[in-house]
Amino acid sequence: MNVLGIWDGHDSGAALLKGDHIIFAANEERFTRNKLEVEFPSNSIREALKFAKLKPDHIEIVAISTSDFSKTLTRVFPALKRKYYLIRRRKVEPSAFNRFSKKAKYVLTEIGPSSLTRRISGMIVRNCLEKIGFRRYRLIWVDHHLAHVASAVCTSPYEEGLVLSLDGIGDGLSGMIGIFDGGRISILSKFKGRDSLGIFFEHVTNLLNMRELEDEGKVMALASFGYPIPDDQNPLLQLFSVDGVKIKAKYHATGLYRKLQRILYLYPAEQFAYMAQRVLEVCIVKLVENAVGLTGKNCLAYAGGVASNIKVNMLLKNHKDVAGLHVFPHMDDGGLALGAALYDNLTVNGVPRCRLENLFLGPSYTISEIEQVLSAFPAVRYQRFPAIEEKVVQLVKEGHIVLWFQGRMEYGPRALGDRSILALPSSISIKNKLNIYLKKRVWYQPFCPTMLSDAAAEILEDYNGTDNLFMTVGYQTKEKYADKMIAVINADNSCRPQILSEGGPQYGRYLAFLKKMRELTGRGVVLNTSFNKHGESIINNPKEALELLTNSRFEYLVLEDYLVWKEQNT
Repeated sequence: MNVLGIWDGHDSGAALLKGDHIIFAANEERFTRNKLEVEFPSNSIREALKFAKLKPDHIEIVAISTSDFSKTLTRVFPALKRKYYLIRRRKVEPSAFNRFSKKAKYVLTEIGPSSLTRRISGMIVRNCLEKIGFRRYRLIWVDHHLAHVASAVCTSPYEEGLVLSLDGIGDGLSGMIGIFDGGRISILSKFKGRDSLGIFFEHVTNLLNMRELEDEGKVMALASFGYPIPDDQNPLLQLFSVDGVKIKAKYHATGLYRKLQRILYLYPAEQFAYMAQRVLEVCIVKLVENAVGLTGKNCLAYAGGVASNIKVNMLLKNHKDVAGLHVFPHMDDGGLALGAALYDNLTVNGVPRCRLENLFLGPSYTISEIEQVLSAFPAVRYQRFPAIEEKVVQLVKEGHIVLWFQGRMEYGPRALGDRSILALPSSISIKNKLNIYLKKRVWYQPFCPTMLSDAAAEILEDYNGTDNLFMTVGYQTKEKYADKMIAVINADNSCRPQILSEGGPQYGRYLAFLKKMRELTGRGVVLNTSFNKHGESIINNPKEALELLTNSRFEYLVLEDYLVWKEQNT
């Protein structure tokens, strides 16, 4: 059967499965250009059908996540969703209404789904699908955290193990932990919405004057500058407890915010960030230790927004009780569409696994399409190079920043070699240029490296021979290599590398580029950040790539095997 998964909330999107193959997956933001889009994923659905050469009538199952009270309310009154989107992304000035909306959110999201909310949500979703041409299909609801669980289990390399979902809140819960064995998933414990580690970190992000559901990575980076203190002197650790495979919060979401506000008043921002980061590290590691002791399962599949914290993931990777760690690469709500489809593919079609060899699951563009777009930009020059990677390595070695566009668009929040910006990893000047002229990120947040596995073995303290294809886990850089990696490491020398082995043909020209980089510079390492500018999603098509080149201070763009540059640079 063809299974279409959809998600119409924060970072909406669609995914298409057939058998054990993920045919297409993308998020709506890539087509509307509104970062973390919240509208119904009409464009994503159409693009999925177009790519697979299918019509709506060819889809037997539509799987969708979340039908709780809050989500149903925003489906009935979509203006509420759009208004909160602007508040959350800080596109409107603060007001009493904004504060009320945030408080209401934490109360309403704890009300789980019911037969009434599913019936109302179902009517609205069916109406949206009908506008696209869907007539004959079966609509199946998948609970929020079961979608997260399925995304981790069904893409993991393990036959059995533990599965953990930790998020802000969805369908009234903040997470669950369980075991999986072949095609069976059994849940051991569910975490109530009030006991949410995700909401805790969301509060911390807000209190540090950052955007919730978007800037938590900045908090993690800021924590690297905090002075380490013993855990028994950390007042934030008193706010949560872990009892067996249960998490308990001392306060409800609104009370927790007020308590955090009072604690922040007593500490510098970086110290507060450090203490908050330790809460995640201590609680999640303890939870997993307890689960391993209870079940005897020592491989972990992990998803949910909290799983984006690569320093927690680093501790799990290196833990003596954890034999293997798989973090679903689109771990937050943007992965719910694929998670819902995977869950239904498992429970309805009996397909236990869809292996993720890569995340190049979006649209691609032919050379003729690229040439047509190039002809519409008279201000640029271009030349075709059969071995374009050799030319790009030379440019990067000379200190240039190169915009890099290849193949199918990546699925998820990370650039992995098809929609990337490439530069030397050893230059603070380059890091500052990227931040000032394009990314507009805080100065203390590093970029990320891509490296070949032999470079990882040389540079990283805790490399265990396992590739980190999707940048989901953190590693420690050896002190003697810190200067060579200065643009891509935190203050504590941790980093989030993409690690590729040389036997990965799916990375094609990008892998060839890294090998050539090793040949000319001594190491196959490059700074790799997402091909987008501040406040926008990763670019999708050649036109967007050319627009970013012509409207930026950067000089060079690669479109497949075309090198493109601005006319004034000739």
